[in-house]
Amino acid sequence: MKAAQRLAEWTGGLAYEDIPAEVVETAKLHLLDTVGCGLAAHALGVATEGRTAMAELGGLEQASVIGLDGALPAANAAFANAMLCHGLDFDDTHSDSVAHVSVVVCPTALAAGEAAGAGGREVLAAIVGGNEVVTRVGMAASGQFHARGFHPTAVCGIFGAATAASRLAGAGTEATASAVGIAGSFAGGLFAYLDDATPTKPMHPAWAAHGGLLAARLASLGAAGPPGVFENRFGVYYAFVGATGGEVDLGAQLEDLGERWETLRIAYKPYPACHYIHGSLGATAGIARQLEADEVDEVVVTVPEAAVALVLEPAEPKQAPRSEYEAKFSLQYSTAAMLVHGRVGVRTYSEDEMGDPRVLALARKVRYEVKDYPSYPAAFPGGVRIRLRDGRVLEADAPYQLGGPENPMSAMEVRAKFRENAALALDDSALAALEEAVLALEEQADVRALLAAKVAV
Repeated sequence: MKAAQRLAEWTGGLAYEDIPAEVVETAKLHLLDTVGCGLAAHALGVATEGRTAMAELGGLEQASVIGLDGALPAANAAFANAMLCHGLDFDDTHSDSVAHVSVVVCPTALAAGEAAGAGGREVLAAIVGGNEVVTRVGMAASGQFHARGFHPTAVCGIFGAATAASRLAGAGTEATASAVGIAGSFAGGLFAYLDDATPTKPMHPAWAAHGGLLAARLASLGAAGPPGVFENRFGVYYAFVGATGGEVDLGAQLEDLGERWETLRIAYKPYPACHYIHGSLGATAGIARQLEADEVDEVVVTVPEAAVALVLEPAEPKQAPRSEYEAKFSLQYSTAAMLVHGRVGVRTYSEDEMGDPRVLALARKVRYEVKDYPSYPAAFPGGVRIRLRDGRVLEADAPYQLGGPENPMSAMEVRAKFRENAALALDDSALAALEEAVLALEEQADVRALLAAKVAV
């Protein structure tokens, strides 16, 4: 049996009752976190172009969109919501696959669930199944997509979107496997934006969510996709990472489906920036209160080698970011902001704060060293060493970033993050109602009420 067929069979047959309670609760918290990120982006006017473009297309009113009165076709709603939810780069990441998972799977499942009039339990089962697909497809070639300039959120995410959409559309194993095969031809997402400081990245999960729904619909109409989309000589791993023969073994990742739950290893973000920044930035946060920024003579951050090309080089634009999105991928800027302001949050990457001369001056004092962290790639580790003008040296290391499974944020901390984000867009009553509805999603008979009445602001 090919991998696409195995994934189709498992995700289609996954019963809500067979999912451990801990996994269900985790999936709901990630959904809450994702929606909160989208609400904050809406309130700040970030990544709204997808919503505008999809609204202009019109069509059947099948699914709700954050901040939009009325509804859109399911695929277009998923595109708009996914782009919003990734706009601040504040959404979760699975470390081993280096993929943002919920930002693809949750908008897809909500849109497909609304279109089908599905209940909360079905949507949750689709989300968990989709999570397990995305993470395993990425883990089979961990770090290799990045090395070739491809974004695994988009490349791997579309397969989880396709299985989630297929399940909620009532597709059988054969049609779902075809949807996965079709999705392989829709997969993509380049890191080219890193060199030009453009906010292209939020479109990656948007296109993956849209493509997963479209692939599922095409398959339901009889369109066929290759069941060997992963293993074939011109399959996903050959095309995107240059793997040939048995160099990538997705089959090994599928042997324990239903026993190992990667949903539990999806990491929350305490900072709205690239996850490769989080380990070192968290270490800096731990010692920032022990010093004044004007005392700093030199800062040395330590990271795994894979982080360098994303968040540290080329050094000149990282020290003086040209855009909000470029700042989110600058460890120099983020470290300096933490030391100057004692915090890094949504406002840190706004135009108002990015021009702070104190931060920019300190960013020029940040250099880096590569360190071999045993916890990588299962985590996003990092450290910092700060030399002060009086000769003192302060050091801290974070082998596991805050928000990951080994250094978790509590459920209450995740809910607090949601409230802070959602409060930018919703009044207290609407915020509380939305939080309650998401955290009791399994009790919802029809998910069409989940977003529709609560996000028009």
